[in-house]
Amino acid sequence: MKRLTTSLVGFGMLLSGAVYAAADVEAGRIKGQTCLGCHGVANYNNVYPTYHVPKLAGQHAGYLVTAMKAYKEGLRSHSTMYGNVVDLSEQDMQDIAAYFAQDAQ
Repeated sequence: MKRLTTSLVGFGMLLSGAVYAAADVEAGRIKGQTCLGCHGVANYNNVYPTYHVPKLAGQHAGYLVTAMKAYKEGLRSHSTMYGNVVDLSEQDMQDIAAYFAQDAQ
């Protein structure tokens, strides 16, 4: 049983890596331009309600995809983020995440 579990976990990790490897960084750069309006400004705070806007550059791609999906599915609540991700496809999210993950500015 332990061997089967280990094999399944390893196979899952292999597949998830393949998904991220298929992302197009250049397409992500183009698709992610809108994100830079808030997430590309150092120490940016939203006006109302006031909260810190996180920097995306250098974040792990898997985290970024998970966050975008959570906004799209309503698991994270923010109307601006929802509006920006609601029409993104899985590939769009992968591309955008790949771009920001490799960009450590």
